[in-house]
Amino acid sequence: MPVTLTSLSDLAALGFDAIIDARAPAEYAEDHLPGAISLPVLSDAERAEIGTLYKQVNPFTAKKRGAALVSRNVADHLLGPLADKPGGWRPLVYCWRGGQRSGSFAIILQQIGWRAETLQGGYKAWRGLVVREVYDTPVRAPMVVLDGNTGSAKTEILNLLPAHGVQVIDLEGLANHRGSLFGARGDQPSQKAFEGRLAQALAALDPTRPVVVEAESSKIGNCRLPPEIWKAMTRAPRVALTATTADRARYLTRAYADMVEDAVRLSAVIDLLKPQHAQEVIAEWQAMAATGAFAALAEGLMVRHYDPRYAKHRARMKVPVQEIEAGPLTAGSLPATAARVAAAIAALG
Repeated sequence: MPVTLTSLSDLAALGFDAIIDARAPAEYAEDHLPGAISLPVLSDAERAEIGTLYKQVNPFTAKKRGAALVSRNVADHLLGPLADKPGGWRPLVYCWRGGQRSGSFAIILQQIGWRAETLQGGYKAWRGLVVREVYDTPVRAPMVVLDGNTGSAKTEILNLLPAHGVQVIDLEGLANHRGSLFGARGDQPSQKAFEGRLAQALAALDPTRPVVVEAESSKIGNCRLPPEIWKAMTRAPRVALTATTADRARYLTRAYADMVEDAVRLSAVIDLLKPQHAQEVIAEWQAMAATGAFAALAEGLMVRHYDPRYAKHRARMKVPVQEIEAGPLTAGSLPATAARVAAAIAALG
């Protein structure tokens, strides 16, 4: 009998030895259940071929061809990644709707003697739970936003807070992006994958304790914050880090070392600011980048670009704000700052 999930936490509680995504590679790449491995029973091209046969020829021909392809591909999995699995192995197999692809795969695994089960409703059922959590459910814990101008070490301090008993959600970590034009750090997850990660973090919250998130815009790189999360952030009280412009500039040159070390990438990102700044300002920033004056460049970007935009955004906020002096923003000073932030959050009640 297929396994039915009623909450996002059910999957881990079921204790399967493995979770197998039987869908095509492109479907898996867009999003998948947490921890799932990709063992497709049809490749992307084969899936398209079967769909064409189904529509343009007839369902019988499509099913016959599909069965042949599935059998061949499952055989490859049995001789390859599944070759060393023991007799008591218990996998969960799913496809898009929990239908023929996962069912066919599971039957073969069961005939071998493995305790394979399928997921009722497949990925679509999991996605439904994700959508319910991020779009239809208010954030279950009281939210506090960690604010501060660019370069005030918000992300680093956020990730020090759990050591003080504070629950946090690192939105930038989930989105694999630092939230600014200069913030790319590799491939971002798809919107669906981002929402899946966010849904699990939200579902795990203790509703009796505040949850802290970093101040963000409604988009983190290419990932959009769902409306319920964004609304909670705009209404939440804020703890704002303050630091001198010089300290922030020095911190940015360390925090964005990957950007500083890539002259071509840095120059290209500066050019993206052309629509918003005069030509001579862009030229000045490019000259700083070319000569290695990175602290001066960071200071110029903050004073002329980021700080005014942060101030304009905050002016629209009508929420309580408690400021905390962050100090010099050195690696040695940040734990003490995190402790003061944790104390301020606790005082909010």
